Amino acid sequence: MAQAEKADLGADYKEAGFGGTLAFGRRPALVIVDFVRAYIEPGSPLYAGCESAFASAKRVLAAARAARIPVIFTGVEYEPGGVNGGVFFRKVGALRVFERGSRLGEYCDGLEPRPGESLLLKQYASAFFGTPLASTLTALGVDTVIITGVSTSGCVRATALDACQHGFIPYVVRDAVGDRDPRPHEANLFDLQAKYAEVVSEADIVARLAALGRA
Repeated sequence: MAQAEKADLGADYKEAGFGGTLAFGRRPALVIVDFVRAYIEPGSPLYAGCESAFASAKRVLAAARAARIPVIFTGVEYEPGGVNGGVFFRKVGALRVFERGSRLGEYCDGLEPRPGESLLLKQYASAFFGTPLASTLTALGVDTVIITGVSTSGCVRATALDACQHGFIPYVVRDAVGDRDPRPHEANLFDLQAKYAEVVSEADIVARLAALGRA
């Protein structure tokens, strides 16, 4: 039977040896990927219609702050004309909304960095590529990266994959990530869980953070 015709994809992957479990570490950090105006304001070319994920990300952020773990925000910013955006900027015309000075690149509505929380500006999909994220996490003794943000199939996936490749345990919060369409959203969550990360609910991660805060 062709792979696309298999009725129980989860069972097929498990039988093949995918979908192992990564234990939650002792020193987590929260990375909020690009949850800026461009993805939540109707009329923006990148509007993703993921208001419920935005609300979930705010609750996860509150839990992270209560647990006093490191919180790192990422954003996107390009020089005018995208000279520092390379092939990615040429491929995705909508990235013009992130040219320096655009309000669509701003965090807003209760999901903004506070003093002591980092904001890393990037030009490519992964929060690790071309940024000091890996060295920052290492210096902080972090072993687990909790990931919220947008988009699931783009910057969230790339960040989770690079977290894994840098030796950090990626925990992607299903309720707190979003995409412009449910099909790439679900497909990428499935693939992340099968190969690179743990995909968990908001309730799961909030409970873990609450336990960490009590400890």
